[in-house]
Amino acid sequence: MTENIIKILLLDIETAPNLAYVWGLFEQNVAINQIADVSYVMCWAAKWHGEKEVMFDSVRKSGPKKMLERIHKLLCEADVVVHYNGMKFDIPTLNKEFLIHKMSPPSPYRQVDLLRVSRGTFKFQSHKLDYVSQQLGLGSKLKHTGFQLWIDCMENKRAAWSSMEKYNKQDVILLEKVYEKFRPWIKNHPNHGLYDGVECCPRCAGTNIQARGKARTKAVTYQRYQCKDCGSWFKGDKDITHVKPKFSEVI
Repeated sequence: MTENIIKILLLDIETAPNLAYVWGLFEQNVAINQIADVSYVMCWAAKWHGEKEVMFDSVRKSGPKKMLERIHKLLCEADVVVHYNGMKFDIPTLNKEFLIHKMSPPSPYRQVDLLRVSRGTFKFQSHKLDYVSQQLGLGSKLKHTGFQLWIDCMENKRAAWSSMEKYNKQDVILLEKVYEKFRPWIKNHPNHGLYDGVECCPRCAGTNIQARGKARTKAVTYQRYQCKDCGSWFKGDKDITHVKPKFSEVI
C-alpha cells in the first residue's frame, strides 16, 4: 500500500461458543464452575479498503498463536479499523486473546463501528448487517447450516471450514459495501486530509469539492463545502467571520 495514504482495515471475526454443563434447556444460570471450555477466536477475515484481496486465517490453517499474530500485525499497520459491532465484540475479543497469548497491544488505531453508525443515524427495522445490506441492494450473507457449521468446524471437518471461510470473507465484502454507503453520514470519520497531505474530502479523499454556504458555530463562521464524489458535508478551517457577535453564548 502507498505509505502516505490512510490505511483502512475492514475486519470480521468468528468465535467458537462456550461449552458448559447445564441441568436444563430453559432460562439457565451457568456458574463459572459449570464452564467446560471457553469461547475463542476460530478465524478472521480482513481486507484493506480499495484492494481486491480478502485475507483469511483460522486455527485450522495456522494454529491459534500464528493466526493471532497475523491479525495483530494487520492491526498495527492500520490507521483505521472498520467493523460491525466491533467495539463491543470483535476488538475486545481479540484483545483478550492477545493478552492470553502474551502479546503486546497493537499500535493505536481509530475505529469505525458501522453498527453504531446504523443505530445512531438510520431507522432500519433491523440493524443486522444482513438486513441492512439487503435494504441497500448490496447483497446478503452466505447461507449455511446454522449453528451446525460452528460445531463441524470445532470438529475440524474440512467441508465446514471451507464454508466458514467463504462465509467470513463474504461478511467483509458486505462490510466494505455498507461502509462506502454509510461513509458520507459518519460524523466522526477520520480525516483523510491528515494522512493524504492534499486538500480533499475528509471522508472519501475525493477532490471534487464545491463551496456551498457557511457553517456557523456560536461565535465563528467557516466556509461550508460538499464533496461531489460521496456527497458528504464539511467545513473549512479558516475563520471567515466578518462581524464578530457581541455575545458568544446563552447562559
